[in-house]
Amino acid sequence: MPKLRYPRREPTQDWQQLRPLLKDPAQITYEIIRPVLLFGTNPKERASETGLSARTIYYRANLFDQAGMASLLPPALPPPVPKLDKRTLPPPMRQALVDLKAEYPALKIHELATICFVQFGRRPGAQTIKLVLATGPKSSRAMRRFPPYSEIPDPVQRRLAIIRLHTEGRTPTSIAEYLETSRKTVYQTLKRWAEEQFAGLTGKLHDPHQPARKTSLQAINEVRKLQENPELGAFRIQAALEQVGIKLSRATCGRILALNRSLYDLPKHASGGRPKKEMPFKADYRHQYF
Repeated sequence: MPKLRYPRREPTQDWQQLRPLLKDPAQITYEIIRPVLLFGTNPKERASETGLSARTIYYRANLFDQAGMASLLPPALPPPVPKLDKRTLPPPMRQALVDLKAEYPALKIHELATICFVQFGRRPGAQTIKLVLATGPKSSRAMRRFPPYSEIPDPVQRRLAIIRLHTEGRTPTSIAEYLETSRKTVYQTLKRWAEEQFAGLTGKLHDPHQPARKTSLQAINEVRKLQENPELGAFRIQAALEQVGIKLSRATCGRILALNRSLYDLPKHASGGRPKKEMPFKADYRHQYF
């Protein structure tokens, strides 16, 4: 008589006798909810038999109605994320390093590292960059992206080229050398961009190097007429000009008086008629003190 693979047992619905015979978690879950699904057993009654909460049994039964046998299986794990090998650079970063160096060979190693950090969030070491430049792929750029600053006809595009290079991680010195312009122009463009954003890219009138002066030919001529009286000084000239509607400071009137004296050979303002008095303590020799 052949030996049976599975020993014969009496069929039963008693959970206490079924539980030791169940080994797989999916089979255990199915046997718990099977009377509820097939015979309409109340989940509360089944909970008292199995020791599981009625809410869990009700949830498992509903899930079985929706997904079938797949609801008994554990959820699939997401695929493992490959770890980043820090010893090698990804191909996009390697290509970017080669293209940057081919476009502008004067870029230094630390500048290339800064550009990689801004664009890719990773700062490679100096030896790694040198190895990539020596053994990396061929450059995909046959020409430079931006012509020199003076060769860009549109002023807006000139300033926009500076902004784009700066957002890539280049320093103002590197931008000035690449575009063949002054660092002052680069700094001014970046400052206007920080303060005005896109409004700073348009043209703007420069402030005059010298502020507007109140002195005019009419004021100089009026001072010359009043200067014919040698008794009038800068203070009185100022008061006389205010009477005719010309407002100048006393210092400005003094400068105009000196200018007229040199141009028209006019006499100097005479001082008061008081005779000079001798010093009461006149020194007999140098550095004498009392």
